[in-house]
Amino acid sequence: MPRECKPSKLRLLRAASWRIQTRVRVRHGGRRLRIAAGIGLAAIVALATAAPAVAHESRAIGRWRVEVGFGDEPPYAGYPNSVLLLLRDDHGKPVTDLGDSLRVEVLSGGQRVELPLEPDFEVGAGGEPGQYRAWFIPTTPGRYTFHFIGTISGDKVDQRFTSSPATFDDVLDPTAVQFPLKNPGAGQIAERLDREAGRLQAALAVSEKTARQAHDTAATAQLVAIIGFVFGGFGVALALIQRRRGRG
Repeated sequence: MPRECKPSKLRLLRAASWRIQTRVRVRHGGRRLRIAAGIGLAAIVALATAAPAVAHESRAIGRWRVEVGFGDEPPYAGYPNSVLLLLRDDHGKPVTDLGDSLRVEVLSGGQRVELPLEPDFEVGAGGEPGQYRAWFIPTTPGRYTFHFIGTISGDKVDQRFTSSPATFDDVLDPTAVQFPLKNPGAGQIAERLDREAGRLQAALAVSEKTARQAHDTAATAQLVAIIGFVFGGFGVALALIQRRRGRG
């Protein structure tokens, strides 16, 4: 189930500053204090605007309104997650009959995979109507792009959504929050296995070369032995012949 949307930091900070400004006016009524409170409000708003607190990216696609992001925020490498799509029409009505007309490609690190979108709700039973997911496990930290292709009620769709501070979170390295032991991620294990596989292949190549050399040496020794045996036999035969001739 998706997390409940909490009030934005900007809204909370504005409300807090408004309360401070109101108290200053009531207690003191001085113009200078009102100006100071107004400046404080502007500073707070500026700081809140600069701090990224976006979980999903909202966008209008023709007559459709979508929100896109990771199903679980923040996303961590090596843990199950999903592409989340919240789909409504331009009147805010959830689209519950998408079917299989829309699919999503997940792109990261020069790799891509195409995934089906599945409804994450049952009409009249549970879940948030209009919410669809494509399940996968992000295996490496970094930036991810979700590329939606297909149609919505016959309208062609070809849209890309990329993680960033202004849209939705990049995938994070989980070691930063692991405790008490920090386990290597799937990507780190894969890299280590690749390194070990390379070393093993090199060792096997050396072993094969040594075996071939040993085989060649043994074959050479065998050939020398055969030649020696032949020449030895020839020498014995020649000696016998010479002996017979001497008797005659």
